[in-house]
Amino acid sequence: MTRIILYSPEPVLAKGLASLLASTTAFKLIAICEQTDNLEPLIAIKKPDILLLDLTYGVSFQLIQDLRRNTPDCRVMLWVSRISTELAYQAIGLGVRGILQRSLPLNTILEALAKVHKGELWFDKALTESILEARKVALTRREGQLVTMLSQGLKNKEVAMMLCVSENTVKVYLSRLFQKVGVKDRFELALYGLRNVSGGHCRFDPSAHPLDRKSAIAGIQPPV
Repeated sequence: MTRIILYSPEPVLAKGLASLLASTTAFKLIAICEQTDNLEPLIAIKKPDILLLDLTYGVSFQLIQDLRRNTPDCRVMLWVSRISTELAYQAIGLGVRGILQRSLPLNTILEALAKVHKGELWFDKALTESILEARKVALTRREGQLVTMLSQGLKNKEVAMMLCVSENTVKVYLSRLFQKVGVKDRFELALYGLRNVSGGHCRFDPSAHPLDRKSAIAGIQPPV
């Protein structure tokens, strides 16, 4: 039997998954954790085969990295409503073994859990194709500077001071960049910059290692 721990701060969703898994004999949800600080000690005690992380603001790349380092025998999967190509790519580089959409039917969820338990990777077809088809995006010099600053964790006010422009101008630049690069917020744009910005151009290269600048990744916080 595959033993699973779920992290989720949303009890209704957690109970829904528990109910689904209770209908099978191959999987058992042995614990539900609502606080990220409790995950490592809980894993040490329960020794699950899989940790399923609800991708909320409580889950950071630093948390995933720490869990993979300190609990190497537990396979980590993300449970998401949606995820961008760039975030998925970074997660894969950190050792995440699968990304599970909340909207999947039960038989697909069970198939994904089984594959990951066997040591395989599991990502849905659409996400896999989006990673493989990610395109090169040409940035102006100013756009490249802005993305680099975001990647270093600077806030709008700090970026405005360094570029000698107003905060409103920075917001306009960001809005245009979100659309141009194909991300939804400054957090994803910063992650995109960590992987892709070089000489004013962005290039997404699936063969490159996503942890070249892991220390910088750890310093980025989601937007408030």
